[in-house]
Amino acid sequence: MEKVQVSQLRENLPLFLKKVQEGKSITITSRGRDLAKLVPLTEAREVSKKKLKNLRKTANVGDVLSSVEAGWDAIK
Repeated sequence: MEKVQVSQLRENLPLFLKKVQEGKSITITSRGRDLAKLVPLTEAREVSKKKLKNLRKTANVGDVLSSVEAGWDAIK
């Protein structure tokens, strides 16, 4: 992944946006620290889809509004 300083990004924004459109990810740095990432939208969608797919493996999906068969005792 390419890294670019904020000042370089300001000076050459069209160049870096073109790289992102081509599928590359760019980390933006400020004073030597990672600040943000520019990623292609399709990549962000794919990452989200993968996360949801993994979540489906552990999540219980169902109707949370239906009553349960077990009775509930109120605390007195």
